[in-house]
Amino acid sequence: KGEELTLILELKVLADVGLVGLPNAGKSTFLTAVTAARPKIANYPFTTLNPNLGICQHKNKSFIIADIPGIIEGASEGKGLGHQFLKHIERTRVLVHLVDPSGFENFTPLQTVKTISDELKNFDRNLAKKPRIIVVNKADLDGAEKVFKQVEKKFAKKYPVFLISAAARKGLAKVLDEAVFLGVFSFFS
Repeated sequence: KGEELTLILELKVLADVGLVGLPNAGKSTFLTAVTAARPKIANYPFTTLNPNLGICQHKNKSFIIADIPGIIEGASEGKGLGHQFLKHIERTRVLVHLVDPSGFENFTPLQTVKTISDELKNFDRNLAKKPRIIVVNKADLDGAEKVFKQVEKKFAKKYPVFLISAAARKGLAKVLDEAVFLGVFSFFS
């Protein structure tokens, strides 16, 4: 006796902070720098194929960060594993958008910011409304400071913009301060 059901359950919150960006922006390196997670890191696109999670402890706050696989142009239309990756982003509270100062393939760094913004908006308008921090990574590369100034000039009125080096672990505290502020993580205290 009894009832039999088939249920499809969907986890609504994967992480408090989602790391987004085009491939090779340094999302996995950032996750490694601020958590004990050890995702695969390599110098080629699409190293990350599934989200990697890590727990970050920052200023008496504890929160989960998800390294989301790289989003590419056309992801909102299903290109590659775009829908799957974008669904992971839906389940985060705050986005940290990492930008490679070298750009990606034929995209300039400014175009990469616009590409991610467009893909988020095209997939679900609510994604484009999530609190977002733009982070120019790889500050140790030639030209990174110039790219940071360009990104800051174009986007600082709408988003906080930072220059960091995840690999050298420089500038991370300010990004985490902003993530805590935007995410209002008081329930973790």
